[in-house]
Amino acid sequence: MTKDEAWNLANHWVAAWNAHDLDLIMNHYDESIELTSPVVVQLLGSPIGTVAGKANLRAYFQRGLQAFPELHFHLEDVLWGVDSVVLYYTNHKGTHTAEFMELSANGKVARVVAHYSA
Repeated sequence: MTKDEAWNLANHWVAAWNAHDLDLIMNHYDESIELTSPVVVQLLGSPIGTVAGKANLRAYFQRGLQAFPELHFHLEDVLWGVDSVVLYYTNHKGTHTAEFMELSANGKVARVVAHYSA
């Protein structure tokens, strides 16, 4: 992944979320996606904090968009690596968030680990 590719992915990802367009959001993810986040614990009551599979992720995101209709992200920075990217952004509550995203061979996000400021 190049620096430009990382920024392109990040900008499209944030735009999809800010539009609350679930289809556009889901276009970024691989069928075998695995997402781990403290918000999974909060919204789904799952003690492991992980959602696996694209259909389950879609249902989780749908629930999140319904729970937070004011959801909005402001991209602060993008860190790029080998087949991975970290998006650093501020959400609608002013919480700083970093999402590590590992990409599959087809360039889709296959694994996410989300981190939030205290």
